[in-house]
Amino acid sequence: MRVLEAGDWSLLLPDEWFADEDDGCILIGDSDEVGVLQFSELRRDEGAAADDLQAFLDPGVAWSKVQCGSFEGMTGALFEDGAALRVWYLLCDGLLLFITYSCDEANAGLDDAAVDELLATLRYARA
Repeated sequence: MRVLEAGDWSLLLPDEWFADEDDGCILIGDSDEVGVLQFSELRRDEGAAADDLQAFLDPGVAWSKVQCGSFEGMTGALFEDGAALRVWYLLCDGLLLFITYSCDEANAGLDDAAVDELLATLRYARA
């Protein structure tokens, strides 16, 4: 395991997973190349609150509350254009992380446990 530090947040990255940065987003995947996680962040000067999440949530998705390490927010899953997507909107101290996991629809669910374990290690650096 190694620590991936990305500005104000970090997580534990298993040795078989890679991380890369592309156009301000962090991309994380594992050696089997089943799917990839993409992390984007948004920080408002006055901070963000749980009520702010509602503006991002697609009403066509079944959302549920989730805790991922230091962050809490909403998660949902959907299928789109042959891909299986899992989506998270997570908040901690005014930092909003938008995370997507995508894979081919045929591989839906294969990495769910590993992705959940990885996201459980999310930590806010300023907390």
